[in-house]
Amino acid sequence: MVSARTKLVLCLQLSVRLAVLVVICDSASRCQEAPIFQAPRTALAKGQSTGALSAKRQSTQLQDGSISGKVVDQSGSNIAGAVVKLTYEDRSAGVEVLSDDEGQFVFPNVTPGSFHLIVSSPGLALEDFSGTVTPGEAYVAPLFMLVIPTQVTEVHVGLTAEELSNIQIKDQEKQRVIGMIPNFYVSYTPNAAPLAPKLKFELAWKTAVDPVSLLGVGIVAGFDQAGDRWGAYGQGAQGYAKRYGVTYADVFSGTFIGGAILPSLLKQDPRYFYKGSGSKRSRILYALANSFVCKGDNGQWQPNYSNVIGSFAAGGIANLYYPANDRHGARSVVSSA
Repeated sequence: MVSARTKLVLCLQLSVRLAVLVVICDSASRCQEAPIFQAPRTALAKGQSTGALSAKRQSTQLQDGSISGKVVDQSGSNIAGAVVKLTYEDRSAGVEVLSDDEGQFVFPNVTPGSFHLIVSSPGLALEDFSGTVTPGEAYVAPLFMLVIPTQVTEVHVGLTAEELSNIQIKDQEKQRVIGMIPNFYVSYTPNAAPLAPKLKFELAWKTAVDPVSLLGVGIVAGFDQAGDRWGAYGQGAQGYAKRYGVTYADVFSGTFIGGAILPSLLKQDPRYFYKGSGSKRSRILYALANSFVCKGDNGQWQPNYSNVIGSFAAGGIANLYYPANDRHGARSVVSSA
């Protein structure tokens, strides 16, 4: 028969063994469960981190804007290789790009905010522009037109107004639209020196005898012959020659009367002073107004009597040599003017 003491010892031993067994089973259970639960948590954390980073990058790309534009010279020809520098209002460092063969440039991934552009090309005056890019905006800058710089340097200190105007006119006489069409009567210098009568006649003569002007007269005469304008001249080579002569007489008289004779007598400047800034509407109105408003030799704006009176005078003279059937008195004068 088992004593009470022996039973107590056996119970204690059994309790200890059960406790050890429970600890071992619990440890084994933890080892098996760890890979099942920890790995997914780590992967989930990484996935969430990657997703957040991707969203952040996408948000940054959406917020960035871009700036593009085009650079031309005063004749309207594209300038390739012009240096365009972009600086920010709160940054000292800038970014530079070169214009392509079409004169175009672009700055991608531009941080939204205020910016400043400086455009330069060898031998031409700098142009700059300031603006603001909003998030995600594709900003198109106004056309940059680089012109021959005004020669107001130490070299010209002490020159008279006539000497300075001679230098400026020599530059103007090189100006051509798309490298071909004469653009001699346009000044890109707003405070250009006044022209002496000699220079006014020089500009008129150079314009009237320019090969492209003569070619233009020939094209107009061809259209007139095709439409049988001035039918009394007939067709064929003789008819074309007469139409050419009449058309050139119109151009010659209009250029000299309105661009040289009257400007010299009335002390007015026959040139068009390029505006180059402002809205399209304001620039169009400015261009139209210059048919009736001009600068005087004193630099002040005044009614363009030279152009208006010169046009009517040329129209009156034309009415003297047009074919008799095409002379209609005042109506012809007004029409020609």
